[in-house]
Amino acid sequence: MTVSNFSRRATLALIAAAGFAAPAAAEVDLAGKTVEWVIPFSETGGSAKWANFFAPLLSEELPGNPTVVVKFMPGAGSTKGANWFQKQSNGDGTLLFGSSGSTQFPYLLGDPRVRYEYNDWNAVMASGTGGVAYLNAEDGAKFDGSANGLKDIDFIYGSQGATRLDLVPLLAWQMLGMNVEPVFGIKGRGDGRLMFERGEATIDYQTSSGYLKGSAEMVAAGEAVAMMTWGALDADGNIVRDPTFPDIPTFKEVCDATDGCETSGESWDAWKAFFVAGFPVQKLAFLPAGTDQEIIDTYTAAFEAVVARADFPEISSKRVGKYSVFTGSGAQTALGTATKVPAEAKDFVTGWLKDAYGVELK
Repeated sequence: MTVSNFSRRATLALIAAAGFAAPAAAEVDLAGKTVEWVIPFSETGGSAKWANFFAPLLSEELPGNPTVVVKFMPGAGSTKGANWFQKQSNGDGTLLFGSSGSTQFPYLLGDPRVRYEYNDWNAVMASGTGGVAYLNAEDGAKFDGSANGLKDIDFIYGSQGATRLDLVPLLAWQMLGMNVEPVFGIKGRGDGRLMFERGEATIDYQTSSGYLKGSAEMVAAGEAVAMMTWGALDADGNIVRDPTFPDIPTFKEVCDATDGCETSGESWDAWKAFFVAGFPVQKLAFLPAGTDQEIIDTYTAAFEAVVARADFPEISSKRVGKYSVFTGSGAQTALGTATKVPAEAKDFVTGWLKDAYGVELK
């Protein structure tokens, strides 16, 4: 299957699934209880901001209005938290887990540290996001819409790991001919932003929620320069400008303008495949394996009610961006899109990880 067909089919499947109505919830009462929403990253990143945005809205819609508390379990680029969640059997509706692209990528790459199985979990909500790469002010002055003026600069980047969501920017920068040295081991993208703010890193990227909350202020103050977004997918699987950042060019546009960068061929197909898996459906909320169907239906109905709020488009665009949110069967379909890539793209990235960073996945 070509990446183009994969993208188009994935997009159309999500659109179709999003049309299904949420099932009617059975009598479930969570009054007086506390729901722990575990995020496997630090409290400074985009996933934290995503969960903290949805948590109070979810509390309002769940029967009994339980307190929804976001807790953080960073480690191993989110693998620690996901491995922990795999072992949980608390299916009474008081435990929720938030996955991101950095959790999905090790799974679909066959990382030996992965001890979790997405198909065991119950997806109740999925949402897309975007990402923005930006430069410090000095280097940003050399950016003219192409990377031609950036190729003789040695950049430092704070990274969660080469097999995480960071592989999307790392591969993009390499395709542009840029010299970006990652410093691996940070616990969340918010930690990468802090490195950038302290001058320890000279290039950074944040998912949309993280960028809106912190990085956009640096750009507005002239302390950083927005370079590019990863873009968004239209209904035909084409990369178009991110609806949250329509004034920022996409990586595809920057690549087209940069000498030696190609938006066709093996590298491009692999990059696009992982972009599709990591961003249009990046963040998912799960109930543990073994959760009763009535609990699943209750959460599905609650998230459906959140999305149906009259003010949801306005408040979500300011906090997490203008992206689709899927619930119920739509969330399950989204999970399939987020955890599959064509075999040829996986083979390319596996080889690239070994050649570029000495990472072998056995």
